Amino acid sequence: MEKIALRRATLADIAPLNALIHASVRRLAVGFYDAQQIESSLRHMFGVDSQLVNDGTYFVIEVDRALAACGGWSARQTLFGGDQHKAADHHGSDAPVDPAVVPARIRAFFVHPDYARRGLARRLYEHCAAEAAQAGFVSLELMGTLPGVPLYRALGFETLETVGVELPDGVVVPCERMRIGLNGETRD
Repeated sequence: MEKIALRRATLADIAPLNALIHASVRRLAVGFYDAQQIESSLRHMFGVDSQLVNDGTYFVIEVDRALAACGGWSARQTLFGGDQHKAADHHGSDAPVDPAVVPARIRAFFVHPDYARRGLARRLYEHCAAEAAQAGFVSLELMGTLPGVPLYRALGFETLETVGVELPDGVVVPCERMRIGLNGETRD
């Protein structure tokens, strides 16, 4: 029987998690994004946000001690993107938000392709939603990539808007900004 463990990510996990993210996007985004969108998103958008690791809100799932999935939540303004995306985004701060007014952010969920379709992302989500609720948040928001949108819809998220994220090289990556109330209802 496999041993599945969920734990907080550490700074030592960042490089291996970025490798997991690259493997995930290169295999699981095929059919949703073209090769140029995949490579540009890996260069400019997808990756670990080290602030989540520092905040203790980014998690790893290991299956028999192998990194299988990662994801987290945030009480900060940034909605999406790894360190490289935040460095290129000069539009605002990453200050904490008021849980009574602003939704917590569901951030950077990726599953290694060898472990896809086994409920790991759902398990991460349930853990993150419980922590965000405990921190006083009443709703959650995320920027869903097209491969992730079916999962988020199955979890009850509703699309607020379709967004074309333009990356520094001019490549546009379609995404959906989505929200759910922690009571299962969407909120504006």
